[in-house]
Amino acid sequence: MKFTLHTKETAPEASKPIFEQTEKNYGFIPNLHGILAESPVALSAYAHITDQLQEHGALNAQEQQIAMIAVSETNGCDYCVAAHGMVAGMSKVPEETVNALREGREPSDPKQAALVRFTKAVLEHRGWVPEDAQQAFLDAGYTTRHVLDVFSVVALKILSNYTNHLAQTPLDAPFEAHKWSRKD
Repeated sequence: MKFTLHTKETAPEASKPIFEQTEKNYGFIPNLHGILAESPVALSAYAHITDQLQEHGALNAQEQQIAMIAVSETNGCDYCVAAHGMVAGMSKVPEETVNALREGREPSDPKQAALVRFTKAVLEHRGWVPEDAQQAFLDAGYTTRHVLDVFSVVALKILSNYTNHLAQTPLDAPFEAHKWSRKD
């Protein structure tokens, strides 16, 4: 399957305003957005969920990045692990935590580890998270609002991870320093 990597000039009209906002926010248009632009619905969904998590999420910026890397590592998404490795650093996630996540390990911080375990349980059990895993997440200080934010992160990352798998999205230059490859 061949996907088009859209630019501002080639993107469908409905994707162009999102490109403008993305470029304003990040200083460039990530290749993932260039691929998603083929479907203004997909690009809009990705941008909207991202914006809502950042503006209204119960998970803080660090927790969001930890969950995003956990999902992307579990799904083997080279692009997203690299991209969120960079963003996690910008969000002040400790390098040791990012490295643990990239290696499929839990962070040393107990609350962050609970977040990673719960996020992976959501993926593994397709939302049918066992009671003990639910309780462990709540015991770590999270709430049902956090559960729903984790679901939002999972939905966001499934959209991007699966897109990157099929499109073989080329890694953007800003993410190169965080390049990652899944273990086979």
